[in-house]
Amino acid sequence: MSSVPFPVSSPVRADVWLWAARFFKTRSLAKQAIDGGKIDLNDASCKPAKAVQVGDVFRISRGEERLEVEVLALSDKRGPAPAAQALYRESEASVKAREEAKAQRKLVGAMAPPGRPDKQARRELRRLKDSM
Repeated sequence: MSSVPFPVSSPVRADVWLWAARFFKTRSLAKQAIDGGKIDLNDASCKPAKAVQVGDVFRISRGEERLEVEVLALSDKRGPAPAAQALYRESEASVKAREEAKAQRKLVGAMAPPGRPDKQARRELRRLKDSM
């Protein structure tokens, strides 16, 4: 038995596949991302009804996250997360880039002040702004 919940042999719409692979919570969100230019299929722009086949490569942009995934299996039904992960394989370069971006965000977050400035810090900021 395959780990993919409902495998299909015929091509599947891009928005349906992205939804079934759990990149987006709803099919309409997947369609909006495609229409917004956040999704590329095989190094070209994509349309929601574009037929996806095994071996195709998606470039997905979600917020600050950039993913490059290869289609391993097709499904037009949304299944559990482990089954959805069997539908694709993320490239090594994509994994490495995401890890580096995560580390960069962590460093930037560590340099930020811990929270809202207190009364004394607000006075210092005001003095600094007034002196400029």
